[in-house]
Amino acid sequence: MNRTLLEEVSCETYQKLDLPNRIDEIESSTQGKATHHYPRHDKVIRPHVASPVKTHLEIHEWEVLPHPPYSPDIAPSDFLLFRLVTHGLSQQHFHSYEEAKNWVNSWIASKDEAFFRRGIHMLHERWEEVVPSDGQYLE
Repeated sequence: MNRTLLEEVSCETYQKLDLPNRIDEIESSTQGKATHHYPRHDKVIRPHVASPVKTHLEIHEWEVLPHPPYSPDIAPSDFLLFRLVTHGLSQQHFHSYEEAKNWVNSWIASKDEAFFRRGIHMLHERWEEVVPSDGQYLE
């Protein structure tokens, strides 16, 4: 059976865990026994960060915020756009992919620039509220 490590870990956590050496220890202590294989990913700690994106962010001297673990307080489905699209879709019934696509396109086109600006500002405000709470439940 072939399994992969799905959890993304920060560089610091990764170094603390010393996974490459621990995997080697486990492999050597279990030789000849049935084990699961966990492909090593020590060369690619953050594969989701493309080099051109990193370069662009560095050029503009933008601060890169760490990718937070999933939190129901900042679930992607709670962001302004998704909540309102979900509400708008509640009474819709589509008979084809094209109908659904056209509805979404016209819904987005009906929103002005201020709508999207407000949504972006709300992300920042929510981040500022959630991060200092250190995992405490938010209403």
